[in-house]
Amino acid sequence: MHPIAILVAQRLSLGALLLLAASALIFGLTEVLPGDAAQAILGQAATPESLANLRAEMGLDRPAFTRYFEWLGGILTGDMGNALTNKLPIGEQVGRRMSATLFLAFWAAIISVPLAILLGLIAVRYQNRWPDKLISGVTLASISLPEFMVAYVLIFVFAVQSMSWSIWGWFGMAPVAFPSFASVSPGMPLSAQLYAIALPVAVLTLVVLAHMMRMTRAAILNVMQSAYIETAELKGLNTFAVIRKHAFPNAIAPIVNVVMINLAYLVVGVVVVEVVFAYPGMGQYLVDAVVKRDVPVVLACGVIFAAVYIILNIVADVVSILANPRLRHPK
Repeated sequence: MHPIAILVAQRLSLGALLLLAASALIFGLTEVLPGDAAQAILGQAATPESLANLRAEMGLDRPAFTRYFEWLGGILTGDMGNALTNKLPIGEQVGRRMSATLFLAFWAAIISVPLAILLGLIAVRYQNRWPDKLISGVTLASISLPEFMVAYVLIFVFAVQSMSWSIWGWFGMAPVAFPSFASVSPGMPLSAQLYAIALPVAVLTLVVLAHMMRMTRAAILNVMQSAYIETAELKGLNTFAVIRKHAFPNAIAPIVNVVMINLAYLVVGVVVVEVVFAYPGMGQYLVDAVVKRDVPVVLACGVIFAAVYIILNIVADVVSILANPRLRHPK
């Protein structure tokens, strides 16, 4: 068998084991939560009979080991069960919420990934000069601020204060304010949806852009120390040509790894952003479920988030393998 096929099969097997371990960990954590889940859902006024019925419905009267494998079997067959709070199928809710989260992550990735790579190349091209220092300073400031702080600053500037800016009159435009609540629905035209998610996309872009740009810069600078880079420079190639033709292709593996990690963050780490902007995605769904102690929904969201991280990391490993000439052309 080809070495690449063997390595890919190993990564897939390891990913399956990690997902199984993550599912067991998530289930175990929900089991050790303090308090009675049935009591938390029904409230203090619940009767003993209603508590007993809900515990039986949730399976709390059976061993945790049995309930885990029943839940895992349902996940593997696509049956996530019903939510305890509204009795609706979790799969339908997850499908709708996940599509909203992916829509938000897609537009953030479309902007942040190319821009991060471009800024990283510019920073390397003008290393230790003012463009490099300016880009590095702005990205450091962006990394230093927590995402909820970035979100509130953008809301204050572009949703509250922008209506009073005199700059609109300079261009003969009416004042424009972006919405602080990212309310979208399937029937909205694309332009209206993009307008509604402008601020959440800006927050996510600022958060992941800085990390990807700095890692791109570091990866290319590490390659620039190689002997073949010096040879290319001695041949008379200008700095940008050396970066584009020699340094960047050989720095693909670490760049892909950091891009995939940040893409996973755009899907999994949007909880704070979705809560701040009241965006109807997976993060908001998870927070609502935690507040209401809806354990089946928490389990489903946890497994989906773990699967996204593991799958994207497997993709990053596979791309890194394919980017290695020694593995593409074995002797």
